[in-house]
Amino acid sequence: MISWIQKYFQHHFKTIFAVLLAVTIISFIFTIGAAPGIGQADRRVTERRVFGYNLASQEDQSRLFGDASLSAQLQSGYGLDGAELQNYGLERAAALHIANQLHLPAASKTEIADYIKTLRVFQGEDGQFDAKRYATFRDSLKGNPRITEATATRVLADDVRISKVHKLLAGPGYVQPADVASLLERADTKWTLAVASLDYASYAPTIPTGDAELTRFFEEGGARYDIPPRVVVSYVGFPAINFLGGVAVTETDVRAYYETNPARFPAPAAAAKPATPADPNAAFNAVRPQVETALRMERAQQLAVKAASDFSFALYESKATPGTAIFDSVLASQKLALRTLAPFTREEGPAEFGGSPEIAEEAFKLNADRRTSDAVSTPSGAAVLFWQETQPSRKPAFAEVRAKVAADYAENEKRKRFVEAGRTLRSAIESRIKAGDTFEKAVSASANGLKVETKQLAPFTLRQPAQDADYTVLRSLDRFAKGKVSDMIIDDKRGLLVYVVDKQTPDLSDKNPEYAATRAQIAAMNSRQSSGAYLSMLVEEELKRSEPTAAK
Repeated sequence: MISWIQKYFQHHFKTIFAVLLAVTIISFIFTIGAAPGIGQADRRVTERRVFGYNLASQEDQSRLFGDASLSAQLQSGYGLDGAELQNYGLERAAALHIANQLHLPAASKTEIADYIKTLRVFQGEDGQFDAKRYATFRDSLKGNPRITEATATRVLADDVRISKVHKLLAGPGYVQPADVASLLERADTKWTLAVASLDYASYAPTIPTGDAELTRFFEEGGARYDIPPRVVVSYVGFPAINFLGGVAVTETDVRAYYETNPARFPAPAAAAKPATPADPNAAFNAVRPQVETALRMERAQQLAVKAASDFSFALYESKATPGTAIFDSVLASQKLALRTLAPFTREEGPAEFGGSPEIAEEAFKLNADRRTSDAVSTPSGAAVLFWQETQPSRKPAFAEVRAKVAADYAENEKRKRFVEAGRTLRSAIESRIKAGDTFEKAVSASANGLKVETKQLAPFTLRQPAQDADYTVLRSLDRFAKGKVSDMIIDDKRGLLVYVVDKQTPDLSDKNPEYAATRAQIAAMNSRQSSGAYLSMLVEEELKRSEPTAAK
């Protein structure tokens, strides 16, 4: 098995993991640039060495956090972003720094092959290495050239060395018997629950919304209804459709575009069973017109952006701004028109462009000192923006936002009354259960017009939860008591009342067959925390040591 893994791993690793890396590569670049202590607060800082990486270098940042993103994805089955990725990447670099100081040898091919078998992304439902899953995953990534075999192999080899560092740094993993008992109780207590679900959407109490109530709610809202800063810009548009005439595509272009984006062009139902099943071109031929249209529009969009960019540069060269004769002359010569957008906020872009966040971001970069934008893509092509004014934040009059206040007030009152209805229902259900009713009968008799559904969960433990158990219920088990009805648990769509029909606590002594395994699990976690704390301390010291000083 190991040789099989190694064989395919070495021959096909060139493309494996490209998708995993792609989902997080953008997020960590921006996150790290904005993170305190790591971002480029001063553009004059050209070097900041942290465990051998220059954090002022985009290339080093990409390698450090790209490796960390890939490593996390393989180990846990899901990616990290933001502060989690930053911390993991730096602690990973610290561990490799220690490995180098201790002269730990490079990972062997056998160690890498064994390590692959432990990776979460290649495990089946039974928690064991699944060769089919690995093969399917490998096949799905063939042909993607974004990551090299050397990069992927290096990440795996580094993770093998890092695991050795963690073992060396791990503490003794002291465990108190009470900790074992607590975890056993949580994991193996057998619950038998009945659940009543109150539908929030159908709950429709009568809520008065007179001006007196709304005005008071508006005044108590503080800054909630303040209108944020808005920008007023005009623009010159370059619709992509105007450039379609200059787009020429070949059959090879269309086919290549289809093969790069097959998921965008699913075959119509009528073509699902072609007359010639063996025809390799059947799927492509069925959608070829759509593929060509999409390709032509994409290239027309590119031409529109180029035209907008050339226009913006020409204005810069001639120092032309709206309202000047030279600006009007440029517009007239190119048969362009200047239009004004309605004021919009940073959070809600211009309605004329579908609320585009890209246009909003570009517009808010403009001011009295920089009145003209670079070319910016729009849903229909491209545009160049021209700043007119930025309106400051202000508190509106009640009449301006009355509709929003009324909606918020009605929702707030509905939520409050829903909570109270839940309390009333809970009390009535408990009283009827004490009188001898079953849970279902008690709910039915107490509903009082509420839309309530009940269900009985099969006995389960957290170690082996019931398939139809709601996560909201599972995470609230610590709040439940045998023979009691819980307070209502509320989410956006419903309220849940849980009746604990039975609760059986497991044997918490060391005679329990799960005791030893649970103790080992806690010990490993505690020892891992020791190594993690040490690496975290190293990272903090290294960041402090490498912190750039103010430029003289």
